[in-house]
Amino acid sequence: MEDSRTVLVQEVGPRDGLQNEARSLSPEIRAELIDNLVSAGLPRIQVGSFVNPGRVPQMAETDRVWKLLKPKKNVRYSVLVLNERGLDQAIQAGIPHVEISVSASETHSKKNSNATVADALRTTSAVIKRAKLAGMTVTAGVMCALGCHYEGPVPVEKVTRIVEAYEDLEPDEIGLADTTGMGTPDQVKQVIQAVGGQFPPERITIHLHDTHGHGLANLKAALDAGVRRFDSSVGGIGGCPFVPGAKGNIATDATVNMLESLGFKTGIDLRRVAEVRNRLQVLLGRTLP
Repeated sequence: MEDSRTVLVQEVGPRDGLQNEARSLSPEIRAELIDNLVSAGLPRIQVGSFVNPGRVPQMAETDRVWKLLKPKKNVRYSVLVLNERGLDQAIQAGIPHVEISVSASETHSKKNSNATVADALRTTSAVIKRAKLAGMTVTAGVMCALGCHYEGPVPVEKVTRIVEAYEDLEPDEIGLADTTGMGTPDQVKQVIQAVGGQFPPERITIHLHDTHGHGLANLKAALDAGVRRFDSSVGGIGGCPFVPGAKGNIATDATVNMLESLGFKTGIDLRRVAEVRNRLQVLLGRTLP
């Protein structure tokens, strides 16, 4: 990245946020929220996921959400996929960027994708190869990179083994996710340093949950380690449907506030983000931070 004081914030509320809500929003409303977030200056938007609607009904009709959007050239729109079927849907829809992840935890992997880590890695590798051949850009991620609700601490070697497997596939960036919110600043620095041999910090994106209140401290630790790409969610909504208590992505407004107070540039209009948060409160029927 040319300017080391610029940070790219990806809004994951339309996917990771809404997938954890009891209420399912229509494709029309989801598209409206996304367009409003783009108007607020978010440079990256996760518009949804192509997953089994029986397991995650909140993400049904992601293809329709995409058709309803008014894409802007300077914004990266992405979807999450879990397998080749999801990739087929993303290709058919014409979505330019896909994100796919493997869990560093065996237990979480089986609950999240009904596969062992080894099987999930084989599937993911095939998806990345096909996505690149299709002209897509790719984020290859590691879930539970900083701990697992079911297994406890995750050895950093499990994370680096997955990242090493990604290296030859040439993904555009690596995503490290604190899926259950168990990470600490020291762990964040340790994992980034360990992964740095394969992927430098400027090619790493960090996904943080605030389950235990460490989210912004972990953000600061990643910044200190050279990372300039982060996920956040409007109103702090989100979590993992397959991990009890794994709620609360770091909130977009709090993230931007912190980044700009530290002298970083995001290009995000907090007033407009607040308007989206207020609209979500009405749609979801509850108060957001």
